[in-house]
Amino acid sequence: MIRIEHPIEFQDTYDLTRIGSLDELLFFDIETTGFSGDTSSLYLIGCTWHRDGRWNMTQYFADGPEAERQALTEFFEMLKRYRVLIHFNGDGFDIPYLLKRCAHHKLNYSFDGLVSLDIYKKIRPLKKLLGLDSLKQKAIERFLGVDRTDVFSGGELIEVYKEYLRSRDDRLFHLLILHNEDDLKGMPCILPILNYPDLLEGPLSLAGHSRASLRDIFGREAPMLDLCFESPCSVPVGFEAENGLVNMSLEKNLLKFRIELYEGELKFFYPNYKDYFYLPLEDTAVHKSVGEFVDKSARVRATAKTCYTRKNGLFVPQFEPLWEPALKRELKDPVSFTEYRRELLEQPETAQQYGRQLMRYVTGKSRG
Repeated sequence: MIRIEHPIEFQDTYDLTRIGSLDELLFFDIETTGFSGDTSSLYLIGCTWHRDGRWNMTQYFADGPEAERQALTEFFEMLKRYRVLIHFNGDGFDIPYLLKRCAHHKLNYSFDGLVSLDIYKKIRPLKKLLGLDSLKQKAIERFLGVDRTDVFSGGELIEVYKEYLRSRDDRLFHLLILHNEDDLKGMPCILPILNYPDLLEGPLSLAGHSRASLRDIFGREAPMLDLCFESPCSVPVGFEAENGLVNMSLEKNLLKFRIELYEGELKFFYPNYKDYFYLPLEDTAVHKSVGEFVDKSARVRATAKTCYTRKNGLFVPQFEPLWEPALKRELKDPVSFTEYRRELLEQPETAQQYGRQLMRYVTGKSRG
């Protein structure tokens, strides 16, 4: 087994302290002769780590089938010094693969107790929102405007490794080592993609709140609410998305929403409809303590669908319970409304909660 270690230049593209102390972080990537840990073997593990104010790289190269066990052993012993493991699709491939090779060699190692940060898994829920054509590392690089060219594919490198085992040609050895090194050095290039889940999951503060109107194709003015939130995170590439009543745009650290307000009549549905009468002529429900004084011919027992009172006004939509009273057009409507008042968003925590539910609504993850 050949062990290579040297300092490297690590591009500062993302605030890694959001994840943990730099000395707790370990980036890693593996090279294998196939996809299955049962039928192929590991030939290279590359790691990037921080110590004494600088970044370093360690690579464990199996220069023969018998060296795989030692490469695994040294990697897992090194792993004991770290708390957070950072990788791209490692949860789906690298980690299960390494565990299978450990089982093959009867090595009792695991990843228990480690925090696994899989960049692939973090951005997978945002694929549609960001307009990514795939979740491959190349697609993310294109989205971020990163221009990096791989000279060899993974399949071609397998043949290079096999040829190295036959010939022991130093040029092939350096080719394999440099490819893994380039992959690890390229990981900082895609780290800025983590700003998107950080922003969408992190704290928000309301920075702007104003009424607006939008004229439709028939010349009618529709009332709108414009909200602007600030985040401590800043994204490298802006985008815009829409879902029915809400338009969302993101630029640097500003998250903006344009929300369609409802002007007209809505209904408040009482939950305990068995305690009410419905008055058809007045199209309203009254409590039985009042309804018993109404002529029997002018009242019927309320149902869940008819147990309501009506209210006219200007209303703001809510896609998850936040404000009371919550009114609807009809009982089964998924979206409820509350009467618009500027003070609805005066409390920072309430404003943040509303901003979060707007994001979930636009991204199709509403809890309501």
